[in-house]
Amino acid sequence: MTAHTENGAARRSGRRRPRAALALGALAAVAVALFGAGIAAHGTGELRIPAAGTTTLLRVAVFAALALHIGELAGAGLAGPGRTPRSWAVWAALGGAAASAGQIVLLARVSDLDLTATYGTRDGGLLLAMANGFALAAGCAALGRSTWAVAPLALVVGAEALRAHPEPYTPELGTALTIVHLTAACLWAGGLLHVLRTARLRGGGRDVLARYARLAGWLYVALAVTGTCSTLRRLPAEVVFATAYGRVLIVKLLVVAAASVLAVIARRALRRGGDATAPARTELAVLAGAVVLSAVLTVVPDPHWLSVHPAVLR
Repeated sequence: MTAHTENGAARRSGRRRPRAALALGALAAVAVALFGAGIAAHGTGELRIPAAGTTTLLRVAVFAALALHIGELAGAGLAGPGRTPRSWAVWAALGGAAASAGQIVLLARVSDLDLTATYGTRDGGLLLAMANGFALAAGCAALGRSTWAVAPLALVVGAEALRAHPEPYTPELGTALTIVHLTAACLWAGGLLHVLRTARLRGGGRDVLARYARLAGWLYVALAVTGTCSTLRRLPAEVVFATAYGRVLIVKLLVVAAASVLAVIARRALRRGGDATAPARTELAVLAGAVVLSAVLTVVPDPHWLSVHPAVLR
């Protein structure tokens, strides 16, 4: 009886530890979203962004919704025959629509405009397109036509790429880089989540993880190339440490590097016939941090203004 009781207590304690870690991680993510932009901009002389914390939280929700929905679409193809986890697509898309609409309301408040006038602005119109795209994607998922959601989700990605401050020169190239980068990031993080859910449901799912690993290699290349090109275009070398954008970017690169190491560890475990689930789960948690930092990057000021005002650097 005593041994049985001890075993039960050990199992309960084992279940509580991941939940506690998840709760702490969520609190840390919220703190970074709320205060990250302000901390990064401290001492840079850059203009304060109104409601930066709230905006970042809403943008985290948008990125998470895209990753969940796009990752589920890709993960379903990688899963092959067998049991599949319950779809989160409808709730993800509805959350993305609500977060996009929330940004419209916030934009109207900080700009002292009514909603109709806000829709007429560039950012307001793009946010409205994103909200409608998410709503259409939710409808497609609810009707059981999951593949139909590809078109409205592409609309969301395109609108976000246009909204995310492309460079003033050759903005078409900047937008294209952002589209590829954002899509690859959503496939990496969202696809990994769906694959891990599928593997857990099937009691292992090594074949599913192996198929995902092959795709993830190409996704990493796409992220590295587009991220490098975008950084070289947007961030002058002389202001890397003097701008909030540069500081956040450095932290994000370190986080992505950590996720890359974990990805390599998981792939090696797969090749050796071991269990890749643990490093893959940690990789997913680290990628969630990268999503939060990406949202902060879209809120902090564009670094180009500081490079053309050298007096600020003195």
